[in-house]
Amino acid sequence: MLDLNQMALFVQVVKAGSFAEAARRLGLPPTTLSRQVAQLEDSLQARLLQRTTRKLSLTDAGRTLFDRCAAQIEALTEAADALSGDAHTPKGRIRVAAPADFFDYFQMDWLAEFLAQYPAVQVEFVLSNGMADFVGEGIDLAFRGSSDLPDSSLVARKLASSYLALAASPAYLAARGSPHTVAELADHDCIRPAKQGPSGTWWLGKAEVSTQVQVSGRFAANTGQAQIKAAIAGLGICLQPIGALRQALASGELVQVLPGVASAAAGLYVVYPSRRHVPRAVTAFLDMTLERLAASIAESSY
Repeated sequence: MLDLNQMALFVQVVKAGSFAEAARRLGLPPTTLSRQVAQLEDSLQARLLQRTTRKLSLTDAGRTLFDRCAAQIEALTEAADALSGDAHTPKGRIRVAAPADFFDYFQMDWLAEFLAQYPAVQVEFVLSNGMADFVGEGIDLAFRGSSDLPDSSLVARKLASSYLALAASPAYLAARGSPHTVAELADHDCIRPAKQGPSGTWWLGKAEVSTQVQVSGRFAANTGQAQIKAAIAGLGICLQPIGALRQALASGELVQVLPGVASAAAGLYVVYPSRRHVPRAVTAFLDMTLERLAASIAESSY
């Protein structure tokens, strides 16, 4: 007969992303967890986890078991919490993946208020422009742009959408001149995401009609704020969400290039693994984020 305690420990290891982190959360020695999971594998006669010195990953059998039993294990935990009176008290650690410049528009004051409201909750942010590994990194939810949406196994909720506008510094435009058409951007220094390499393709236009232009430049960066600062410094023309440009445009540090010409709408999404049995702490954080961030983005047109 399978040991339900071993299955519960297996679920906790997968959600934590490592034996060490799961042991820290549960207050158990890592060797105890490893031994319990190994015994579960022996009972099932199947390898559930691939173990390396740096990372855990699920085998096909492990993914099948986790997908089928995680919700039931969490339901049993919730039932036990209900009996102890803790069912409606958010607690535990929330691990959030977000872009590197996330805190340029997500205010720390919001996080401080959230933590003050829920003293039994801890929040960890993993800031990177790469795609987060929900299982391997123990991620509870992630913020992503519309171009980085996951497959259908994850739930994505849209926070807001906007459009990307072109901008450059007055000094750059005085030295190089202002482009009058989309095609003329090919003759300018354009500031691009680092992942595009030395050149990239921008789709720009009005209404439903878009024009493709191959752009290049001498500067690229992997965050939007870095690209805006480069534009302010006169390094070229950037393409960024109009909301992110608003302050620099208002101050005169940047001037909008080709007004009325923009890229297709860009979306900001929050992504998480499942609609069912989401931990109370994650639900509370998600509700706060949807309320605060969506309102802020709408106010600034993102």
